[in-house]
Amino acid sequence: MDASSGLRAGAPSDSGPPRRRDARRNRDLLVGAAREVFAEQGLEAPLDVIARRAGVGNATLYRHFPSRVALVDAVFRDPLAETMAAGERARSAPDAWAGLSGYLAAVFTVLAADRGTNDLMTTPLRGIPALDAVHAHNRRTVQLLLDRGRAEGSVRAEVTAEDLLFTLAALGRAVPALTGAAAPDAWRRPLALLLDGLRAAPAAAPLPGAALTAGELGEVLRELGPHRPSPRPTEAH
Repeated sequence: MDASSGLRAGAPSDSGPPRRRDARRNRDLLVGAAREVFAEQGLEAPLDVIARRAGVGNATLYRHFPSRVALVDAVFRDPLAETMAAGERARSAPDAWAGLSGYLAAVFTVLAADRGTNDLMTTPLRGIPALDAVHAHNRRTVQLLLDRGRAEGSVRAEVTAEDLLFTLAALGRAVPALTGAAAPDAWRRPLALLLDGLRAAPAAAPLPGAALTAGELGEVLRELGPHRPSPRPTEAH
């Protein structure tokens, strides 16, 4: 075998490791870009915006993620796992009320910081395995802490998990508008008010933060706007 044939034999083929490295790099770029765009714009963000930010073409995006569901699942699998870990910590708290209030504060911190996660956690989206798991875990966490709270005398006897999950979802959907109109932690005041309604006896502590002004309330309501269709991540674009 001559030198030139040896070089050809030793050179990587088109289907060898360099192509796999390029594919992995493109996938990582797409996931990173999608994480940023979803955080800024929510789950309805156009996929071509994500492709442009990643520096690749639409065809490359669809090769890696043939549907919006596949992309959403890849982007949010780790953050959703972190939410489940927060739930596990809350379940092991020695005091049920401290566990519940701490868990909800952790969840709302994420909802306020990331519009994509907010959409994901407060909208019934189907076909995302990681989301199905976190919703089931979240409901079980809330149920366990409410049961313990009733047994400890800190939670109203008639409150159900559905009562709490409904009010949390409604407040959670308003968080981006609320924080945009007021302050990054403006959600703490209505969450504290909500939690006080769960107590067997109201707390004596004052509500955190400042009340909304009439102007801020108007801005929040304008941002919420008319009802819009729920995001449909099963669509390819």
